[in-house]
Amino acid sequence: MTNQAPVACEGVAPLTARTEPWMEDVLGDAQQCGSLISEFGSPVNVLDFSPLARNAAELVDAARGEGVRLGVYVARKANKALGLVTAANDAGLGLDVASLAELRQCLDLGVRGEAIIVTAAVKSRELIRLALDSGALISLDNADELDDVVLAASGGERVARVALRLASTDPSIAPTRFGLTSRQWDRALAEVDSGTLRIEGIHFHLNAYSAAERAIVLREALSWTDRLRDQGHRIAFIDMGGGIPMSYLADGAQWGAFWDGVDKDEHGTLTWRSDRLGLTDPSAARPSGSLYPYWQRPVRGGWLRDVLRAPGSERESIAAELAARDLELRCEPGRSVLDGCGMTLAEVAFRKSTSDDIPLVGLHMNRTQVRSTSVDFLLDPRWVRPAEAGEPSPAFDGFLVGAYCVEEELILRRRLRFKDGVARGDIAAFMNTGGYLMHILESASHQLPLAVNVVRGADGAWVHDGIDKPA
Repeated sequence: MTNQAPVACEGVAPLTARTEPWMEDVLGDAQQCGSLISEFGSPVNVLDFSPLARNAAELVDAARGEGVRLGVYVARKANKALGLVTAANDAGLGLDVASLAELRQCLDLGVRGEAIIVTAAVKSRELIRLALDSGALISLDNADELDDVVLAASGGERVARVALRLASTDPSIAPTRFGLTSRQWDRALAEVDSGTLRIEGIHFHLNAYSAAERAIVLREALSWTDRLRDQGHRIAFIDMGGGIPMSYLADGAQWGAFWDGVDKDEHGTLTWRSDRLGLTDPSAARPSGSLYPYWQRPVRGGWLRDVLRAPGSERESIAAELAARDLELRCEPGRSVLDGCGMTLAEVAFRKSTSDDIPLVGLHMNRTQVRSTSVDFLLDPRWVRPAEAGEPSPAFDGFLVGAYCVEEELILRRRLRFKDGVARGDIAAFMNTGGYLMHILESASHQLPLAVNVVRGADGAWVHDGIDKPA
């Protein structure tokens, strides 16, 4: 390892990322970072899935402490690397797949069909057939999909394993495009040959991260479980989907200070042309739902305990309700179990200013390569300067821009402070991007290549993951 003093880079209002020891080992070796860029191109996604089992165990242990069995099905869509499938399978976890390709990859990598749930929002007939053939569980979303599954199952000597996706009717829960109400499902099931179906569970999907809302819909699902069992269905689990919170930041005080600053920022001191980044309530000085809460408490295990300790309808807690019915609780975490599993490295291409003198740093990447569905990525990058980098500029404050030919091609919409200047050949390291941020919106527009994904091999070397690898 070639250790080197860190190069200063932080937001004008800092938002410092939490890191894992493996990340610090990589960042502390500037030549290794440079070699990764040289070998695999810019940007390169660097992945070490060793934290995944630990993160999942935190959830399982929290549930066990409340007397509840928890099944963890890792959201495959959260990161497309094949290494995620292997790591989840090795840890004894299930997989949640959202496409035919994801299902095929899991099966090809040795995942048992019984350990897979198919939750794709739109399911092709080919996906349904492979799910049936492999024994995977299908989360049914609507009556037309139900018809497709019954038709596919009736064509062979097989019974479809399904869960019914529930859309809550509680007035405190936001309307959803996912699933049907329990009464709608009752009507839909009455129209089909139920002999081709084995209804094993209830599934639901909620936006955002509210423990209280999960408890509300769990109570609704528990009541529906009783009705379905009275009808002869052997309901074994309730699956509450994903949305388990995590925190990206090392210091929660920075989160509050940043939003206080955005509220008062009239001159673009903190953000690109005074962009408020979803801040709609100045009195709260916090973002709207359009931006991920990079700092929140509780997270993971503590959050799950809050869900399970919420009051039940008949017993003192949701946990007691689940245990009394001998129901397994299931979840489909993505971001929260991939916490600490990845970072993205990108090389500096140029330094310049806009026509109105706003300093810019251009990177060999585009904004879709470090972005989820929220407004912006809100972590300070770490800065690495390999020996072969050019001469650094004087210190300045500026913004990171990317490769797409549009005015709003900002990698981050936050102003950064480069106290040690910027050199061509420097490397920006975006922290903790393993959950969704690498891939959920990734685009190859302009025919630019997708980022290569590398994982740590058994010998400690970084190797091509295999996903998107040329034949």
